[in-house]
Amino acid sequence: MTKVVALAITLFISSISFSRNDSVDIPLPTSKQMALLQQELERYMSIEKKGGWKPIKGSKKFYQKDMSDPAVVQIKARLKASGDYKSGDDSPVFTAELAQAVKKAQRRFGFKENGVVDAPLLKELNRTVGYRIAQLQVNMERLRALPPVREGTRLVANIPEFKLHVYEGDRHMFDMNIVVGTEANKTVTFNDEMKQIVFSPYWNVPPSIVKNEILPAMRGNRSYLWNNGYVQTGTENGLPVIRQMPGSKNALGKVKFLFPNDHAIYFHDTPAKSLFTVRKRTFSHGCIRLAEPAKLAEYLLRDVPGWTPAKIAEAMDAGKEKVVNLPSAVPVSITYFTAWVDQQGQLHFREDVYGHDKKEAAAIARK
Repeated sequence: MTKVVALAITLFISSISFSRNDSVDIPLPTSKQMALLQQELERYMSIEKKGGWKPIKGSKKFYQKDMSDPAVVQIKARLKASGDYKSGDDSPVFTAELAQAVKKAQRRFGFKENGVVDAPLLKELNRTVGYRIAQLQVNMERLRALPPVREGTRLVANIPEFKLHVYEGDRHMFDMNIVVGTEANKTVTFNDEMKQIVFSPYWNVPPSIVKNEILPAMRGNRSYLWNNGYVQTGTENGLPVIRQMPGSKNALGKVKFLFPNDHAIYFHDTPAKSLFTVRKRTFSHGCIRLAEPAKLAEYLLRDVPGWTPAKIAEAMDAGKEKVVNLPSAVPVSITYFTAWVDQQGQLHFREDVYGHDKKEAAAIARK
């Protein structure tokens, strides 16, 4: 665990108060978080000593209230083992009590709480208790490495949660959905400082994208560059240098947020809004797309004279690049946090989308 990643996770879990939307998913402070994760680890180890739980084997695409099926007995047993289902009813009937237990499990794994057991939920429920123990241990190791929390405005993007959190001091102000890198183009975890907002940005297309995506498209369509707002500004290392002009087709959308780093990662708007409704949002080349970029710009410029919401909207639609320096650098942290306990005392797990937990768990096992 590097100091950079440790600091990043500190920033993510430091909230101790609710935002305006009273999100109960906000993690508790570091000291309480460690104690509660330790309790959960001991509870899961106890479950393991008792034999854990058996995988649910069903033949239907989904299970919901009022259905009757042998797999429902297995679902009840699985949720009873993890403490989500308290009823003594072990019949094959999908009862209202089971639906409530399923909703609790869905919240734990970040699913829509509709009380329906479908394939994605079954996948998470069928993870072994040993898998969850390792996941808890990995996140506790991350917690142990945390330095003191920094005060002031800070931005924390948590990759497995697909969320950007905005903090002011220890207050969680708001959050928004994000899109992160694909498994082939992983978003890197690191810590830096945001210094600029760029409205109506150009996009200087990285050479790798030019080679793998732009050139093949150009060969199949001579008008590809023109149709998509691209211009060639030169040639470098045998590849055309491509820039996309500001506008509705620009891949960066109407605004980008810069925190210069060696990974060439930044936050930006996107014209592909529909992707924010997908649960597993791993679609980018590594940069982080924001669901509500105007809201973030308004917050960061709230104390800067002249930058009203109307002025920001005008700059985003101007079609001419405008660089704005922030009055002070804002800490930005990209984190990878897959287990936490929220303000209501519920344990949360998220998918290990990049396989980082698996690697760190193996390292812990070798110690």
